[in-house]
Order: sequence, then structure tokens, then C-alpha cells
Amino acid sequence: MVFHYVNIKNADDLYFRSSVRNIYFYILLTYMLKAFHHIGKYFLLLARVFKKPDNYKLYGRQTINEMVSLGLGSLGLISIISLFMGAVVTLQTVAAIDSPLIPLYTVGYATRQSFILELAPTIMCLILAGKIGSNISSEIGTMRITEQIDALEIMGVNSASYLIFPKIVAALFTIPMIVVYSMFLGLVGGWVVGLYSGMLTVEDYLYGIRWDFKTFDVIYALIKTLFFAFIITSIPSYHGYYTRGGALEIGKSSTKSVVYSSISILVINYILTQLLLI
Repeated sequence: MVFHYVNIKNADDLYFRSSVRNIYFYILLTYMLKAFHHIGKYFLLLARVFKKPDNYKLYGRQTINEMVSLGLGSLGLISIISLFMGAVVTLQTVAAIDSPLIPLYTVGYATRQSFILELAPTIMCLILAGKIGSNISSEIGTMRITEQIDALEIMGVNSASYLIFPKIVAALFTIPMIVVYSMFLGLVGGWVVGLYSGMLTVEDYLYGIRWDFKTFDVIYALIKTLFFAFIITSIPSYHGYYTRGGALEIGKSSTKSVVYSSISILVINYILTQLLLI
């Protein structure tokens, strides 16, 4: 009887483990199918976005308006963050140098490399994904639930191209400029620390900025920025365009657009770094 009880217990345990594995497999398969479904819809939407425009002048005016909205509206936030990040990176680098054998001009070199390679292109684009992405998603989502997009379709207008294409083109022009502006302000923030803190001289800091400068570092940052700019506008546009329901769904679409844009930026950042720098 004892052996019979043990066999039943082992059988129940195996059945339970098999059921748990089946549940996990089902959940994983469901998420994978949903992911492929959204990826397919995303690329189908892009195919509509990049169709030949019907009115180039109208698209040109819309693109200029988007450049003003996306670019000028973000300069204040980027300026404050870049200045203080440059100052903090400089202070932390100076504080980390304990050995007298390490020259102080390496502080300027470290600040320059940090901003050009990562802080300006990646961190600033993550910030812009939150600011610009949520704005784009909520704007297009509101147009969807108020049936403005349906009205455009009835009039024979390619609504996807008319609403999304100018935003993408505007971002491809303005966001690289914002990133270069962020690089400059970050270095200025470090220069202010060298000027007023007394922890290092301005001459050492400026020499470190110039030391071993490679033009490809800036090119690499701008290449990343172009990919990020496309992500920042296209993914929120997708979530806004397919919003269904009411005001609550607009908020959910904005949240999803920021989350997925940020994750995509981090993944693309790793891939481009592996391809271009390694």
C-alpha cells in the first residue's frame, strides 16, 4: 500500500508540473502572436504613410509646422537637462580621480565622450520619447475617437500619410539638431564647473575636450539619432492611429507609445553600437 501511495503522489506531481508548463507555454505563445500582430499592423501602416503625397505644398506646410512644434517646444527642457547633466558628469569625474598620476584634462575628455556617445543621443531621445511621443499619440488618438480621421478617409485623403508623414520628416530634421545642441550645452555645463568650482582649471577642461577627438563619434551619434527620431514619431503615431474607445483609451495609448518607444530605442541603441563601434 505504501508503494501504491507513492506512485499516485508522483503521478499527481508530474501532472501538475506538466499543466504549469502548458500554461506558461500558452501565455508565451499568446504574447508572441499579439506581438507579431502589432508588428505586422505597424509595417502596413508605414506602407500607407510613405505612399506618394497628393499635394506636396500642403505636406510641406504641415512639415514646417511640425518642425516648429517638435523642435522649439522641446528646447527649454533639453537645455536645462543638458546643462545640469554636463555639470554633474564633470563633478563626478573629478571626484573619482584619486591618483595624482591621472591628469585632470581627462575630465574634459570623459565629459565629451559621455555626452557625444551616449548622453546626448540616447538619454535625450528617451526624454523626447516621453514628451513628443505622448503628445503625438494623444493628438492622433483624439482625432480617431472624434471621427476626424474617418472624415478624412471619406473625403479621399490618405489620413495615415497626411497625419504621420510630416511628423516623421520633421523629427528627422529637428531631433538631430536638438541632440547637437544638447552636446554643446553639456560641455558648457562642464566648463561652468571648471570655471567656478576650483576643482580643475578651464585650460585643463578645454584641452581634454580637444584631446583625441574623432569625427566619427559625432557621426555615430547622429546616425543613432536618425533611427531614434523615426521611432519617436512612428510608434506613437501607430498607437494613436489605432486608438479605440474614449478618453481612457487615449491615456492608455499614450502610455503604451512611451513604453514601446523607449524599449525600441534601447534595443536599437545596442544593435547600432555593436555594428558601428565594435
